[in-house]
Amino acid sequence: MKNQWIEFIYGRVTVRVTGKGLERFLNVLTRNGLHIWSVKRHGTETITFKMRVQDAMEIRKFARKSGCKISFLHRSGVPFLLKRLWKNSGFMLGAAAFLFLIMILSNMVWGIEIKGAKPATEYQIRKELDKMGVKIGKIQFFVDNVEGIQRKLTNNIGALTWVGVELNGTTYHLQVVEKNEPKKTEQLSPQNLIAKKKAIIVKMFVENGQKVVDINDHVEKGQLLVSGAYGQEENPEITAAKGKVWGETWYKSHVELPLVTKFNVYNGKEVQKHSLLFGGLEVPIWGFGKPEFKHFETEKNEHRIKFLKWELPISYINKTIRERELYQRTYSTSEAEKMALELAKKQIKSNLNEDAMIKDEKVLHKAMENGKVILDIHFKIIENIAVGQPISKEIPHDRKTNNN
Repeated sequence: MKNQWIEFIYGRVTVRVTGKGLERFLNVLTRNGLHIWSVKRHGTETITFKMRVQDAMEIRKFARKSGCKISFLHRSGVPFLLKRLWKNSGFMLGAAAFLFLIMILSNMVWGIEIKGAKPATEYQIRKELDKMGVKIGKIQFFVDNVEGIQRKLTNNIGALTWVGVELNGTTYHLQVVEKNEPKKTEQLSPQNLIAKKKAIIVKMFVENGQKVVDINDHVEKGQLLVSGAYGQEENPEITAAKGKVWGETWYKSHVELPLVTKFNVYNGKEVQKHSLLFGGLEVPIWGFGKPEFKHFETEKNEHRIKFLKWELPISYINKTIRERELYQRTYSTSEAEKMALELAKKQIKSNLNEDAMIKDEKVLHKAMENGKVILDIHFKIIENIAVGQPISKEIPHDRKTNNN
């Protein structure tokens, strides 16, 4: 088997010899070191055999002396294969270029469809997609995956509540949900407005209903603010009370902030690696060796390679390796107190409506323990305290009492 492979690499030919004295001719060849095999007799004056290409160059001189005629029937092996390939190189290169072009076109972005967005928002989305490189004619290998595109669009465009990104063939399909959608007219059933918590009334705006409290009144949780019943007490009309009642409310916040904080940050250094994944075998094509970074994080994007409408069992992988460093942030005591107060404000605002505002804050308790600044803060908040409470057609005579 080993000899056959060697003969195939160097090339071999099938020779036909005709004439008399064939055995004598074969003996002359072997005595002169020419290797022959697969000798077959065809009649009394014809034989065929195989030999190496380099030996075939010398066989003619022996044939002339013996009076035999020789002819070459078949040539095989690497030299002849390369010769045929070179002869047909134009066709082979054209076929390879055609397949490569089809594969490139199959992995190119040919369409971007956006549904559910207003024209202004759609323009903003397409502009953001251009910045990310998601555009018609771009190779999909050099574009973020759908999760990355979805995350960047949501973070960079404030008008979006949610965006779904799907890659179907060569087209990106985006389904958009905007934040500022037109509000549907709310159909309210008869209701009163009551206080959701204890407060002092500072401002009122009543669209519908009859107010039963006034500015500077102190109200308790559950107390009636705006009645949905008005008119004659014996036969009142019932409606859905609507409006806003702003009151001064009070909150307490407890915050602990360490003076020294350690966290990881990227320093801007990164390395790009590219590879092809064949099943479970990853073959690097650019960016070899291990990164020189001591601490790093790796972001991996994998794209399946497609040919026309079929997905091949081959993936293109792009890895971005970013170096990270341990950063230590140190606050002075006064800086920590200021930051703790700002943190407390953010925590309070996260639990309030958008129209609520902080009127005043006061530090009740301040301490330093275990390297942390500890603050207990009292906040005065102006917020809408009115919430709806359904009412029945039976209305009590005293409307100013609590309607719990």
